[in-house]
Amino acid sequence: MKKTLLLLFIIANVYTYGQVADRYYLPQDVTYDPKIPTPKQFLGYQVGEQHVTPYEQYAYMRELTRLSDRFKVEVYGKTFENRELLLLTVTSPKNHAQIEQIKAEHQKLVNPSQSGGLDVKKMPVVVWMGYSVHGNEASGTNSNLMSAYYLAAAQGAGIDSLLNEAIILIDPCINADGGNRFATWVDINRSTTLVSDINSREFSETWPGGRTNHYWFDLNRDWLYQQMPESKGRLVKFYEWRPNILTDHHEMGSASSFFFQPGIPARTHPLTPKSNIELTAKIGKFHAAGLDKINSAYYTQENYDDFYYGKGSTLPDVNGSIGILFEQASSRGHLQETANGLLSFPFTIRNQVSATMSTLKAARAMRVELLEHMRNFYKENSTDAVKTYVFGGSKDAVKTWEMVNMLKRNQIDVYKLGKDETIDGQSFDKNTSYAVPMNQPQHRLIKSMFEKRTKFEDSLFYDISAWSLQYCMNTPTAEAKGNVSLGEKVSVNEFPKGKVVGNSTYAYFFEWNSYYAPRTAYELLKKGYTLKVAVEPLTAIVVGKEQKFDYGTIQIVCNGNDPSELLKTLAERDGVDFYATATGLTPNGIDLGSEKFRRLKQPKVLMIAGPGVNANDAGEIWHLLDQRINIPLTFSDIETVNRVNLDKYTHIVMAGGGYNNLSDEKIKRFVQGGGVLVAMTEGAEWAANKKIASISVKTRPNNDGNEKRPYVLQEKFSGAMETAGTIFEAKIDPTHPICFGYTQDKLALFKDNNIFFEDTKNPYNTPLIFTNNPLIAGYVHPKNEALIKNSPAVITQNLGAGKLILMSENPNFRAFWYGTNKLFLNSLFFGHIIGGGRFGGEE
Repeated sequence: MKKTLLLLFIIANVYTYGQVADRYYLPQDVTYDPKIPTPKQFLGYQVGEQHVTPYEQYAYMRELTRLSDRFKVEVYGKTFENRELLLLTVTSPKNHAQIEQIKAEHQKLVNPSQSGGLDVKKMPVVVWMGYSVHGNEASGTNSNLMSAYYLAAAQGAGIDSLLNEAIILIDPCINADGGNRFATWVDINRSTTLVSDINSREFSETWPGGRTNHYWFDLNRDWLYQQMPESKGRLVKFYEWRPNILTDHHEMGSASSFFFQPGIPARTHPLTPKSNIELTAKIGKFHAAGLDKINSAYYTQENYDDFYYGKGSTLPDVNGSIGILFEQASSRGHLQETANGLLSFPFTIRNQVSATMSTLKAARAMRVELLEHMRNFYKENSTDAVKTYVFGGSKDAVKTWEMVNMLKRNQIDVYKLGKDETIDGQSFDKNTSYAVPMNQPQHRLIKSMFEKRTKFEDSLFYDISAWSLQYCMNTPTAEAKGNVSLGEKVSVNEFPKGKVVGNSTYAYFFEWNSYYAPRTAYELLKKGYTLKVAVEPLTAIVVGKEQKFDYGTIQIVCNGNDPSELLKTLAERDGVDFYATATGLTPNGIDLGSEKFRRLKQPKVLMIAGPGVNANDAGEIWHLLDQRINIPLTFSDIETVNRVNLDKYTHIVMAGGGYNNLSDEKIKRFVQGGGVLVAMTEGAEWAANKKIASISVKTRPNNDGNEKRPYVLQEKFSGAMETAGTIFEAKIDPTHPICFGYTQDKLALFKDNNIFFEDTKNPYNTPLIFTNNPLIAGYVHPKNEALIKNSPAVITQNLGAGKLILMSENPNFRAFWYGTNKLFLNSLFFGHIIGGGRFGGEE
């Protein structure tokens, strides 16, 4: 059988070395309207001959919309590079004429009080086709040129019936920035006489490659918490329509074939109903028939899972839809040698076209079943012991505000508390706290966002195993199993603006607990203000009254000027409160002229980037500083760092990844000369291996053992050792500068690596230490859990005149882990004062 499939693969590809005809891609059981231009007629080249750019594709989609009464186009967002994101609605002219009514009727499926009266036999099915969320997985977005042409130009009873019975939503290029980057690369490195040698430059994109968006984020991990503009815009339309099927077109390694779901059954999230899996398998038979017809190899129920609800093929599953992942072996260019023979770009495109066509066939044939599935999904009430999740009440109103946003973006009802509540010993003020009742349609999704699951059927995960929202945001949260008083439903979630209390020409204070306090501090430093941070608490006189201020409070030195107008602007922008004081003498604690107020420096940060560095981790740093904190970040490749003068920078940042070619002597001299090195995950491990940091990393265990096992179990046992994404608890020292702004004694950290620090034996340089029982949520192998217990999560050290800040975790994970961003930002603002001696780093 394998030999037969290989032969079919080679035969199918031989035909596509040169330019192919439209019939290679398109069904031939219909006629095509000559008034609708083919992609080749419009673009000037055949699909698969070169890679289409987003601009070319969008131009063609708009031309189809101009010429076809089946098409409507809208812009649902823009990328960071200002590229439009399009959504096309394709259906019959009759349906277009009543599209808002159809949409409103479809939305009733979600409401059990309304859905019972619907006649689903008369309703159209809604199908969402999403292409190439990873920009360098180009067969998806290129295939859509042919699929869209078919939907616009095909003539006959079959296409008329499909368009009458379906609303087809097309997202032709989910990741326009990454897609443009990749298309440009492969097209400029393409030879007229195609080169299939895998050593050709065509197959080796420059770092960071086209997979990610502008800030190097994997958009396929952003569907749930939606931190990127691409995701925010897309999910607005997703929830506006609530499709019955959503397809997610990807690519995988070149040596494979074609995958469609279902994935591995044991790795499906337990909150996904069995009916979803059954319908997915039934739809899969249509994919198999389509691929059989064109003699393509394929497989199912291997490699991929349906666990993390933050992906495009899984979020639909917890929303009453059927999410379907397609993975096509990638040619990565135009023609590539693989273990299965020559793999051509047109061949990969044809498989994706086939998957699109089979999805539409399945949707039409299973229309009523799919609509019934969504109705039944939302009819089921929650049986969970938790009746309401209550959160809020921290000193950081901004993170609570964003937590409400995350819930509302997923169409979850959030309420103000009707009265003050005490739940499991936690007190919640009705003015600053919120409630999320489980008695609402999205109860499964709510459960997935708040649960602390630690038991799993399978120990291998394609992505992360935990994403509990309350720990992402470091926001106090309680599980109410009894009644909670609900106040007003949150309709508009206003940003929590700060205030300025009093006026002074002497000094102002602001606390470090607000999420955007670092943005405020940088703005003031940039404008030339002197800022000092309190390394001990104090009580000051504010508007004639005593007020307490904690570790990390910032003093703005006024020098006879009153900056209150600027502070009002910053208070509204950043949600920071400012407090005026007219005297340097305090009733309790340190006075304003104390040496225990340490002067801050304006950070000038260099991040090491380029080949070897983990682009996702580096992009998270870039996004945080550029988009949220407004700090200009210089990032340079390793070869550049090795040759330039580093004296102009206050900090060097090393994210995860490999640094084999980095000059350790140069980095060491930078730190010894007074610089601060912030090294995370593998960056910290590199610093340890190069003896720049005097720390030790524990030896990683294996799962081999001495007993003999079947060869087929090797992946299972070795994969079980990976800590792919788990939440752990750490003890926190709020008196340490790295922890300024935190007021609790415990902090949840997200871990997606197997790096474990040895204890330093220094009582003062480990501001965060994992607890003795650290697992909060997610999967961890017992051997790894033993290593993480009581181990340092952050270590700070002196080296010459400079500082080392070493983190075993990534505190900026995927932009949605707000709760630990402060650890990284503190390393930039306070790193130079750690262990700084009597005068704390004053120059």
